[in-house]
Amino acid sequence: MKKNIGFSDKVVRLLIAATLIGLYIADVVTGVWAVVALAGAGIMIATSLMNFCPIYAFFGIGTKRRKKMS
Repeated sequence: MKKNIGFSDKVVRLLIAATLIGLYIADVVTGVWAVVALAGAGIMIATSLMNFCPIYAFFGIGTKRRKKMS
């Protein structure tokens, strides 16, 4: 797996995941939406920790900066 998630993308994913988990804890989302929110948060956390997003890879997208070759 080639890393394709940059630092700012990683931070945004973790903030969204924390928000979704917070909404679940505060009982703002319940039922099926709670399961969807927790699943989405889990996926965002996993992709952030691995620095790899399969959807980005499929479409050839990457937010990770490339090092300049001198």
